[in-house]
Amino acid sequence: MRVAVTGGSGVVGSAVVRHLVADGHEVWALARSSRSSSRLDGLGARVVHGDILDGEALARLVKGSRRVFHLAGVNEMCSRDPVRMWMINVESTLGVLEASARAGVERFVHTSSATTIGEEGGTVGRETSPHRGHFLSEYERSKTVAERLSLDRIQDIEVVSVNPASVQGPGRSTGTGALLLAVSRGRLPFLVDTTFSIVDIDDCARGHLLAADRGLPGERYLLSGAVLTVRDAVLILKQASGRRGSPWFVNPAVVPALAPVVDSGFRLVGKQSPLCAESARVLLHGHRYDGSKAARDLGLEYTPVEDTLERTFRWYRREGLI
Repeated sequence: MRVAVTGGSGVVGSAVVRHLVADGHEVWALARSSRSSSRLDGLGARVVHGDILDGEALARLVKGSRRVFHLAGVNEMCSRDPVRMWMINVESTLGVLEASARAGVERFVHTSSATTIGEEGGTVGRETSPHRGHFLSEYERSKTVAERLSLDRIQDIEVVSVNPASVQGPGRSTGTGALLLAVSRGRLPFLVDTTFSIVDIDDCARGHLLAADRGLPGERYLLSGAVLTVRDAVLILKQASGRRGSPWFVNPAVVPALAPVVDSGFRLVGKQSPLCAESARVLLHGHRYDGSKAARDLGLEYTPVEDTLERTFRWYRREGLI
């Protein structure tokens, strides 16, 4: 089957392309740069050159495809360019949807985010959870709007949404992955304990393919294989690395006051801050997601979190990151 993919050179997108090719699909993927093109070519995809906001490029990409996997997106806290994030996360979604509908694509698999669930603090987020009514970050706002606009188009094209929790595994060293990498390096003497949910990168890719095959139009599927605390993650990584030392855990109450100071300092030297007002809100809120619907309705089997983090640590070593 011919399928089209946006964001195929990203960490999650590459995993989805790899699984699609392995399943025998003819994969066409959009690439804006020569680096992305080379990576996609190495994965066995056919490359369509162009920008995600270019309507003509999108028309070339989806022509003749039965399914479209829209993975392109920007995930940033306290973004220096929120307009660009909105354009990529929202406007490009509308553009790919419109191009897909015009081309007669049968099914559109939209990569949303678990953050769009919007559960109240301290509760377990499920597909049916009522939204709290406010957003913790502009990223959450943009992904929520994009998801709602996508699911509103089911009268034109079959739309299925997949909502991954924090994606971890070999190849991931940004976002929460950067935190895990820093812990593995022993470079974070202080941490704040919080609860977060993760999904193995290969489970996430399989979840996309299963949603395309078995998902119901208009439905959302949370992809979340484990809920753990930062302390849990540190313990697993310590066991994998053999490190003896442990970071100190600071009182969460100091985080709101600390965030603007850290953010200002990093901005002064022209670097992206690891802590800002948005990331502090997300950190203190924490997330507990229930991924059982994808297991029950799609047949997704989750990898044990210990296996995910141990594989990730081995990848750090192979890549010379630690």
